[in-house]
Order: sequence, then structure tokens, then C-alpha cells
Amino acid sequence: MHPTLLGPDLSVLYFFNAVLASPFLDFLMPLLTFGGTQAFWVILCLILYLLGGEDEREAAFIALTALVLGFFLSEALKMVIARPRPYEVIGWVRHATVAAGYSMPSGHAVAAFAGFISLYFRLGRPWLFIILASLVGISRIYLGLHYPSDVLAGAVLGVLCALTALKIDERVKCFGLCRFDRLQQN
Repeated sequence: MHPTLLGPDLSVLYFFNAVLASPFLDFLMPLLTFGGTQAFWVILCLILYLLGGEDEREAAFIALTALVLGFFLSEALKMVIARPRPYEVIGWVRHATVAAGYSMPSGHAVAAFAGFISLYFRLGRPWLFIILASLVGISRIYLGLHYPSDVLAGAVLGVLCALTALKIDERVKCFGLCRFDRLQQN
């Protein structure tokens, strides 16, 4: 067993990956994990920006900002932490696919929490977005691609990226409004 594997990590991984295993979840979980991909977020943000109103466009800007921050930070952390994926070190872990790179933090969890929490800031419905992000994280554990602590670290990083993106959005709006006010005074 890998030295970074903690008891609770192993227990939760076993529950989601082995105990809950079923043909239905084997079908559903890869679909849920798509909510943590770059392709999903680019498409969703484009739809929100092109077809939505002011709140949807602002939500798309905040989400994309959070996703870019999350991508670079999670990739840097993966290189520093260098934790192998569960299926690489535990023989009983079920996995239908392999993933490139290291395990901690979960990039899919970072993306899901950064994106869905960003949407919540402008579109409301906090429980919906928290549940969707959590399902992406659970799918990564079920699929044997991440430890629960990887997903938790990804969730925390994703929320921090969403909060940072919200502050950036507020600064950009303030900068634009302040400049507009100065132009009107002249």
C-alpha cells in the first residue's frame, strides 16, 4: 500500500469503487465525470454567453476565469505532490480506463467545483450546483481514478478558484465603471 494512503481514504474508496459497483453505475459514472472536463465547460460557457442574458454571460466569464486558474494550479500541485492514482498501487481497484498524470488534486473536481460554484454566484440555486459538482467528484472515486482526499482537495481548490474569479470579475466591473464615470465627467 502506498504510504500516502490513509485509512479513511481507503475505506471510502472501497465503498464507492467496490461495494457500490453495478452495471447501472458503470454506465452512469462516466457520464457524470464529463462534467469535470474542459470540453464540457467550454461548451457550457459558450452556450451561456451566446444565448443567455447579462447574468448568464457574467456567470460564464467567472466560470472560465475560475477554470483557467484551477487548471494551472491543479497541474502545478500534481507535479509537486506526485501521488500515484489508486489503480496504480492498489490491486483490487476497479477501473475501466486509465488517466494521465498524478492523482492529487483531482482536476475534474477542481473544474466541477470551480465551474458550478461560479455559476451559483450569478445564477443562484446553490444546492443544485453543489450536488452536480459533488457527483462529478464521486464519479472519479467510483471509477478508481482518484482517492477521496484527491477529490476533497480538488473541491477546496475549485471553490477557492471560484471565489478568486468572483473577485476578479468585481475588479473588472469596477475598473470599467470607474473609467466610464471619469469619461462622463470630462
